[in-house]
Amino acid sequence: MQLTRGYSGHQQALIELFAKTFEASEGQEEGARIGDLVHHLLLETPPEDIRVYCAENENCVIGAAIFTRLTYAFDPHIVFLLSPMAVSPENQKMGIGQALLTHALGALRAEGVQIAITYGDPSYYKQVGFMPITEDQARPPQPLSMPHGWIGQALSEDKMPQLQGPSSCVPALNRSDIW
Repeated sequence: MQLTRGYSGHQQALIELFAKTFEASEGQEEGARIGDLVHHLLLETPPEDIRVYCAENENCVIGAAIFTRLTYAFDPHIVFLLSPMAVSPENQKMGIGQALLTHALGALRAEGVQIAITYGDPSYYKQVGFMPITEDQARPPQPLSMPHGWIGQALSEDKMPQLQGPSSCVPALNRSDIW
């Protein structure tokens, strides 16, 4: 397995990976919704606001994590939001997701990103350092349907700060149906 950064030449493979993975776990409608989300993230997000990390096996994308900039109006911290992430159904439960996230978080840390936030299963993401955060600590860009899934981590020696002001995400994620 090879861990890579970027998505040039992999756009369609990424869309299909996310659609297939979410369809297998959440149903056809959710698979289509997440596939569409990934399409828009890759097509519309400026390069400085997106980081895509892939797990590949024999030049086939088997996992991916997409991070996009999350801006807080009155806060200087550099924050990126992990959303979405997927490992193909036939490659799950092998440690690929954990390896991919460990690699991605290390790369973000190395480039100066200070905080990573995601909205997902706390028991899964705690394995790579994400901890529950409150909406007061870091306001989400949309109302959360499952506030217990709002989790984050500082990528430095510091503890997770209280981020100041309302947040804004990239346009492709600014949809209430995914929050």
